[in-house]
Amino acid sequence: MADDRTGEVPNKQIIFKDYVTGFPKEDDMVFTCATSKIKVPEGSKSVLVKNLYLSCDPYMRGRMSKPYSASYTNSYTPGSVIVGYGVGKVVDSAHPNFKAGDLVWGITGWEEYSLASMPEALVKIKYTDVPLSYYTGILGMPGLTAYVGFHEICSPKKGETVYVSAASGAVGQLVGQFAKLMGCYVVGSAGTKEKVDLLKNKFGFDDAFNYKEEQDLAAALKRCFPEGIDIYFENVGGRMLDAVLLNMKVHGRIAVCGLISQYNLTQQEGVHNLFCLVTKRIRMQGFIEPDYKHMYPQFLELVIQYIREKKIVYVEDVAEGLEKAPSALIGLFSGNNVGKQVVLIARD
Repeated sequence: MADDRTGEVPNKQIIFKDYVTGFPKEDDMVFTCATSKIKVPEGSKSVLVKNLYLSCDPYMRGRMSKPYSASYTNSYTPGSVIVGYGVGKVVDSAHPNFKAGDLVWGITGWEEYSLASMPEALVKIKYTDVPLSYYTGILGMPGLTAYVGFHEICSPKKGETVYVSAASGAVGQLVGQFAKLMGCYVVGSAGTKEKVDLLKNKFGFDDAFNYKEEQDLAAALKRCFPEGIDIYFENVGGRMLDAVLLNMKVHGRIAVCGLISQYNLTQQEGVHNLFCLVTKRIRMQGFIEPDYKHMYPQFLELVIQYIREKKIVYVEDVAEGLEKAPSALIGLFSGNNVGKQVVLIARD
């Protein structure tokens, strides 16, 4: 509740402690309580947002490392609030595109209240007949990532064979369903029996396997794809990519979304079968969602209809309370989450 004398409210926050080497730990992030003004500063064009949901995403691990030139995003500043995607409600606005009460998604702080000094990083929520948390996932950055990576980068055709690694996660579960809607044959991999069952029984994958139970990944892929793989949606890297390269078809396509197996290594693994790119004339392309923001409106209209018609389903793993955010984020790197990892801060 706001203090009438100061115009301030308590504001719980997650602070980034210091740069991380190797696997991050919960105590690399500090839960604290500050205060926040309930009005935007005079003369600014800022927007004050009450955060409702926060998104835990693998790319955030890179922001915990010391700045380096090869990164596509800025490192976090030690002692500052962690920043990521979220969903919130506008409390006060000095920007003409937003008013109090608007629901938005986009870049926000890991805190109860965030002052957005760059409101262009926020998107006004158009449809509210779906869970608001969906805008951290299926209708947000991961959803657009899946859509662009599959439809734009991979150029799929009906009847092609598609393999998705980390297939039960925020992006992978959608790629598999997009592929099935295209009339493709789809196989996914995940790290537990529960996730494998989810892929086959809820998301409609044609087949799935637990990569942790396979001694020989190349043989497992040969078993699933006797004639080879047309499209690989890459989320993992390392030995998984090596095995896939051996099983790709001539003129296959690989969309590189992420390499989560490498994020916490001090020395990244080498990939030994890259000559397959030449012998099989494979096209492998990395991409990031911000380059395709212009496609969001067409993506939204398509996917909201898929959701309404129950052509696509989405699974979330929701942690309740801002204080749970550090453990939720850390859990991504050991596969603790089942589906899209979301943190609920407050209900609208």
